[in-house]
Amino acid sequence: MPSQDRAAAALAFGGLFSLAAAMGIGRFVYTPILPFMSAGLNLPAEDAGLIASANFLGYLVGAVAAASKSLPGNPRFWFLGGLLVSALTSAAMATTTALPAFLLIRFAGGAASAFVLVFSTTLVLERLNTAGRGDLSALHFAGVGCGIAFSALLVAGLGQTGADWRVLWLASGAATLVFLLIAARLVPGEPAGSVLAAREIGSDSGTTAPYLSGGVLRLILAYGLFGFGYVITATFVSVIARTTPALQSTEPFVWLAVGLCAAPSIYVWNRIAARIGARRAFALACFLEACGVALTAIAAAPVLFLLGAALLGATFMGITALGLIEARHQASPAGPAAIRRMLAILTVSFGVGQIVGPWFAGQLHDLTGSFQAPSLAAAAVLLVAAVLMLR
Repeated sequence: MPSQDRAAAALAFGGLFSLAAAMGIGRFVYTPILPFMSAGLNLPAEDAGLIASANFLGYLVGAVAAASKSLPGNPRFWFLGGLLVSALTSAAMATTTALPAFLLIRFAGGAASAFVLVFSTTLVLERLNTAGRGDLSALHFAGVGCGIAFSALLVAGLGQTGADWRVLWLASGAATLVFLLIAARLVPGEPAGSVLAAREIGSDSGTTAPYLSGGVLRLILAYGLFGFGYVITATFVSVIARTTPALQSTEPFVWLAVGLCAAPSIYVWNRIAARIGARRAFALACFLEACGVALTAIAAAPVLFLLGAALLGATFMGITALGLIEARHQASPAGPAAIRRMLAILTVSFGVGQIVGPWFAGQLHDLTGSFQAPSLAAAAVLLVAAVLMLR
């Protein structure tokens, strides 16, 4: 393998480990740990939903802050700093039992994960594209699914030894720290002058044409509905498995199924989008995800429940990417500034959906005593998102 290809592959693997740490573990390990917290702390679903919403609020705030052109320092500093904060906040969850502290820690962890995602775009994706190896971006994004699968194995393995929720959080923090060291080794800093060049390109404020058409507005709304629709199951699926007697055997495997199916999903959905277009692919993925979410709500057979989880994993990262692809396509005629604004608007829409979803599910669980109603509501919302993208 030529040295340039080796360097590109190493960079992509560095991106994989960074997203596995900050997103797969830092952001999503709460899902498999939640049943242990609920049992150990008698944590009500309403509070569990608030903790999840705090993390997603932190992600939204972090994404907006990381995108600011006035942010001092270089991208690698914020990239590695985000990974370090992600590791520390995961470990910090083991040090308290107070709800306000949980909310603050998970908020900080969400902001850290956003910084890693934003700055990995500069340090990994843009450099892969420059090197003519944009095809390796799928390997970079596979880190989310790999991290989810790893966290599922970690939690299930330690759970079998009798570890409580505190040990699980400490182990997650330690694993994130190890992944940080690997990413730091594989993802070098930017060459001199590249930051300045990026700022010069980014500061282009040429005249932009109007781009907020009806199709764009439907995309923005659909993206927010997707954020609401996926996050309820992504937060509570392990709790559903543990609290449903017929499904308890699936608890060690349900989050693993999500991760394993998420890992290759960006590559698969990019191929589908190349054949049928990003909007139709987005709609198809939303439909399949709605089926998966509904299955996790109504299935009594373990195999169907796991199928529902697999459909969630196979689609949620793909929909995330397809929405951004379509946003770039819609805004590109209006110039770089319009693309940035469009991506920012989508991030806010998606973030609001993610924040409201767990809170809504916790409130409805408090009223009904189960997650069936909020899960079915999420499935219905995903179908609405699919219809919006087909109009």
